[in-house]
Amino acid sequence: MTEPARYLSSAQRTIRMEAEAVAALESRIGGEFEKACELILKVSGRTVVTGMGKSGHVGGKIAATLASTGTPAFFVHPGEASHGDMGMITADDCVIALSNSGTTPEVLMLVPLLKRLGIPLISMTGAPDSALALASDAHINTGVDVEACPLDLAPTSSTTSTLVMGDALAIALLEARGFTAEDFAFSHPGGALGRKLLLKIDDVMRHGKAIPRVSEHTPLADALLEISAKGLGMTTVTAAGNDELLGVFTDGDLRRALDEQVDIKNTHIGDLMTRSPATVHTGMLAAEALRIMEERHISALVVLDEEQKIAGVVNLLALLEAGIA
Repeated sequence: MTEPARYLSSAQRTIRMEAEAVAALESRIGGEFEKACELILKVSGRTVVTGMGKSGHVGGKIAATLASTGTPAFFVHPGEASHGDMGMITADDCVIALSNSGTTPEVLMLVPLLKRLGIPLISMTGAPDSALALASDAHINTGVDVEACPLDLAPTSSTTSTLVMGDALAIALLEARGFTAEDFAFSHPGGALGRKLLLKIDDVMRHGKAIPRVSEHTPLADALLEISAKGLGMTTVTAAGNDELLGVFTDGDLRRALDEQVDIKNTHIGDLMTRSPATVHTGMLAAEALRIMEERHISALVVLDEEQKIAGVVNLLALLEAGIA
């Protein structure tokens, strides 16, 4: 076997072994997992995750996933907890302790302290009969038959198994809490994700005098001046004297009108407008407006308020500039 082939064979074996370890987790989702969820949902404080070594690295990720999906959480290093960081844990919290062997000294040292505080203790180990598992209020078995490491020493399949179980716990709690996409955005206000989930149409639409607006009796020539002045490539068409939307007139409508050789001075815009155009409402997410534009192949939408009156106009350029697209 050539050297490159050995690389590929080793990688494929590792992936296969870890996939098998993860697949075996599904059958372990039962009463103990349910109890863990209920314990976390009942506490008024936070979920504290702890673990040593590789389990600690995995624990940091699990804590971050919990925190970003509606379960307030943070990671505490068990070694540091013995030297002052226990003060970060209160009687209102619960603890998730990770240890593949269930015998990690630094983690076991915390157990009597947690018991004195009366804190619910949830453990994830690969040893259901271990000291940590037996001391826990709920134990989730994340054990694997063999590590992907050919020496069966380096934590590989076991850490993957624990990480996936942590994700399963976070998502079960997310759904139990009714956590929404908007809730998620509040945990991720920076970057593209936050903008897409938090930005509302009201934040980017043209409003007031910036809205292109003509009445249905406006001559086409005057309507073109309004379109040019407002720079959106369209105008709203309203009933005379109010903000009731009757239709829109766009660049596409203009091309069709010119093809038909309409008299631009004597033809009213009401005779050429598109009736019942696509609209959106105030309070809607800007990302939803973008989806509608893409589906309908249009570049602007009229925004209506609760009384179905014109509140503004949002166009594709404004969404692009806001970082939505």
